[in-house]
Amino acid sequence: MSSVHVLKVAPAGVCLLLSSMVAPAAEMLSTEPVVVTATRTAQTADETLASVQVITREQIERSQAGDVAGLLRFLAGVDVARNGGPGQATSVFMRGAESNHTLLLIDGVKVNTGTDGGAPWQNINPAMIERIEIVRGPRSALYGSEAIGGVIQIFTRRAQADVSESGAIGLGSDNTFRAEGNIGGRKGRFRGGMGLSYYGTDGFQSRTAATRDRGFNNTSLNLYAGADLGVLDVELSSWLTKGKSEYFDFFLTPVDQDFDNSVTALTLRAAPAEDWNTSLKISRSRDNIKQNQSSDVTRTERWAADWQNDIRLGEYQMLTAGAYVATEETDSIVFGSGFEGKDKTVKAVFAQDQIDAGDHSLLLAARYTDDGFFGEKTTWNLAYGYRLTEVVNLFASVGTGFKAPSSLDLFGYGGNSDLRAETSKNYEFGVHHQFGPGHTLAVTAFQNSIDDLIAYRDPDGFLGPIPGQNVNIDRARIRGVELQYRFLFGPLSGNVSATRQNPEDRDSGDQLPRRAKKSLAAVVNYRTGRFVFGGKFLATGERPDTAFTTNELGGYGVLDLNASVQLTPKLRLQGTVENLFDKDYETAGGFKTQGRALFVNLRLGGG
Repeated sequence: MSSVHVLKVAPAGVCLLLSSMVAPAAEMLSTEPVVVTATRTAQTADETLASVQVITREQIERSQAGDVAGLLRFLAGVDVARNGGPGQATSVFMRGAESNHTLLLIDGVKVNTGTDGGAPWQNINPAMIERIEIVRGPRSALYGSEAIGGVIQIFTRRAQADVSESGAIGLGSDNTFRAEGNIGGRKGRFRGGMGLSYYGTDGFQSRTAATRDRGFNNTSLNLYAGADLGVLDVELSSWLTKGKSEYFDFFLTPVDQDFDNSVTALTLRAAPAEDWNTSLKISRSRDNIKQNQSSDVTRTERWAADWQNDIRLGEYQMLTAGAYVATEETDSIVFGSGFEGKDKTVKAVFAQDQIDAGDHSLLLAARYTDDGFFGEKTTWNLAYGYRLTEVVNLFASVGTGFKAPSSLDLFGYGGNSDLRAETSKNYEFGVHHQFGPGHTLAVTAFQNSIDDLIAYRDPDGFLGPIPGQNVNIDRARIRGVELQYRFLFGPLSGNVSATRQNPEDRDSGDQLPRRAKKSLAAVVNYRTGRFVFGGKFLATGERPDTAFTTNELGGYGVLDLNASVQLTPKLRLQGTVENLFDKDYETAGGFKTQGRALFVNLRLGGG
């Protein structure tokens, strides 16, 4: 925490280059990844006063996952629940919080829907991703609503050289076909690139009570073009995905729906003075689902402007301040009823002060939000760090978060216009110890108390004479300890993560649905000559299915294996076996998961 220069701001697209610019106190610390999501500024992971993880492009390629949820599921403490196979509705629970308490950003743009606050995890193809940053704990002081359990930020691919070309084609079980191509580069002041990918599969029997397979297809496009004009850097970028998902409705009737998601942004960056960097991101994000056997539709469209200023105040202090404004319009028609054209404006200002004085670090952050639906909310974070030795860092923090009532909460079934925001207060203490080059251990203890959770209450039972209503009534508390160990022993590398937590309903004392108390994940790779052999293991404990049933989801362990061989300097053959032991398990009651499956991929060029 003594290296104040790591607080310098950098464009998100070039953060991978910053690791070569960091000059830490000990040479061994150079192996630490650089992250920007935790503070909106670039820091090495060991100097960040939070629990963070990074999924790299190399790890993404090796996994051959069909969507981003397939990458996240091998992180302990991140519970992924999927209603069947590829393309089915997917929920991500971080640190035991609700699934809509995880904020998802793509290149700095919020993509959580306005209808229910969730994110389209199942629609994001990893072929378009450069890296993923995971920050556990509340970050509403910087990002606003949804950031209670944590923030996950996806950075789309950018060329890392003057000319960059790559592509891949793959086949696999369930009649799966994948293809991708990327091209990009830089010339003088200009840069640009394009990526296109396709993923299609016949899927498998997604419901335990049905016999037909349900398929999925996804076409994604990633474009960007930028120019360094000296006093101003300009970039226009666009990520979009669209396709079709087949599933079974409540009555086990086979149906399907079309989806499209997109993020388009214009980013302007400048340095008006030597110690002042400023950026303005103007964005449009869209989430649209249309059911093909009825008129049902769900839509969110959000226009936003995010202005950030990073000002160095002397040698030991960095001030970050900015403003955010967004307009959001939502529609939701389910079984022919619902609402259309519900729109709101969100306005916010935020500030963060990072002070780094020798072995001591201090972070203070606050955000004031004025939401057009429910009103005003102020959130904050306070963190203190101490460098005990050159290789041991300690930190303690306290912070608040909130989740705004969604348009479904307010205007959908059981809608209540008087709902308040769901709120949280989180305490945590962490230790980061680096044993040597490539060997780091991080342990974090936390407690997150969440109040005013919105739940449906029906006084006379389902469809009784007095209609039910959504109310701020539930409370939860999650206490836990999480461990992350990253290692490198010559040709052997990998990481192990483990979480022990108690996600508790504070009124009933029951375990919260679909969140395990214990989980362990391990990723191991062995490199020898032209070959790389790897495996991923996940073990998770039992958990309740939903709050409306007594069904218990059993614990399980699942093992994936992978291997690759470098055929030529530019050509690599990859293979993956998912669920090697053909484990039969459920992450959502009544929905099946992938059995043993084989996927083969031929990759050309670099990342």
